[in-house]
Amino acid sequence: MEIGARLKEARIAKGLSLDELQEETKIQKRYLVAIEEGNLDILPGKFYARAFIKEYASAVGLDANELLEEHQEEIPQTEETNLEQYSRMQRTRRASHGEKSSRIFSILPTIIVVLLVIGIFFVAWYFIKEGMSGNSSETEDALNDNEIIINNPNEVAEEPADETEEAEEAEEEPENSEEQTEEQLTLLEAGDSANPESVYEFISSGEEVKLTIESEGNTWLEIYDTNNEQLFFGSFSEDQSPQEFDITGEESIYFGSIGYAPALTIFVNGMELEYALDPNENNVQRIRINIVNETE
Repeated sequence: MEIGARLKEARIAKGLSLDELQEETKIQKRYLVAIEEGNLDILPGKFYARAFIKEYASAVGLDANELLEEHQEEIPQTEETNLEQYSRMQRTRRASHGEKSSRIFSILPTIIVVLLVIGIFFVAWYFIKEGMSGNSSETEDALNDNEIIINNPNEVAEEPADETEEAEEAEEEPENSEEQTEEQLTLLEAGDSANPESVYEFISSGEEVKLTIESEGNTWLEIYDTNNEQLFFGSFSEDQSPQEFDITGEESIYFGSIGYAPALTIFVNGMELEYALDPNENNVQRIRINIVNETE
């Protein structure tokens, strides 16, 4: 039995009409009919074919994963798209590591200059101290010859101590000169109407990373982690907002499907993601966020 026929049989057995199923799954009735008749080519895309079938199966009490496994030959495959996305993520990761190495080498000249300044300061301080010690001895000899009593013999000895403190402060300067990494969320590659997938990079400071989503309406949403495990799958409404996910330690987060982009707002550690494609003109979008930890 074909997958559409199995789904229709399960729907009828559960006593659901197409209108009732549409209300429960939020999938348009014409798409439900197309699935039952096996006309999967008229669905909005390969991702929607799998998503709609999963939602249909769950609504009528069938095991969605088992159903997709048994009828995988009937369902449009997305392996080529996934391979292309993985290659793009690898290129992005190599580029970010190259930029990190170049930044380290750009700091080296500054560190060398600071060390040279400290060395020159110590040499100058040494000669100044030796000169002051010689002047102090000559002064004491002259005072002894004239039988003059020194009221405060420690006045000359205190001056080098001040210079020593200044030298210690100068030694600490290189440690304080390191700049703290600032978190950034930047666009690496924008999609287009033919392939509405955009790639972003989030630079983490090493602390925890939080993903927050908010909705001003109803939208279909699929979110996957680095291991392609589902963080969210299904309809997302304003009543469910906001939702927060701890993605600390993840290398990437993939929004496999955003059904109605104008309603969805995405934040990473409080920074709002700006859509590369106008959401009012491109309702359906896909987004990948690569996460780079600068402390590693």
